[in-house]
Amino acid sequence: MTHPFPLHRRLAVAISSLALVAMSSFPAQAVEDVIRVFMDHARILKLDRNVSKVIIGNANVADVTVSDPQTIVLTGKSYGTTNLVILDQNGEAIVDERILVSVDEANTLRVFKQTSRSVYSCSPACEEHTPTSGAQP
Repeated sequence: MTHPFPLHRRLAVAISSLALVAMSSFPAQAVEDVIRVFMDHARILKLDRNVSKVIIGNANVADVTVSDPQTIVLTGKSYGTTNLVILDQNGEAIVDERILVSVDEANTLRVFKQTSRSVYSCSPACEEHTPTSGAQP
């Protein structure tokens, strides 16, 4: 009895199948956890424990406000990254994540004039962004 596929093809399929099974048995490389927020927008974080302390790495990039013992409001202030650490009453980390503040690309207009660039937020009217020192749109 002859098989419709040559031996080398059957071996390639078997090896590929074994590789998939082996990869699925190991935990996947976690995509780096990042909390994303748009510049000049707020994001609400609901927590499962009461907050005791909130630490933001760079207050020029993002701002954090405690709304109630289990609700944090994160506001993007400037383009860039920083980190956020939230501790409970026992000093245990509830949140320890990177924050990425970016511009809302869906509602922006970029104007390039030779080497200068202007970024406008357009929702509903266009207003120019004025980045803080060191920040790039």
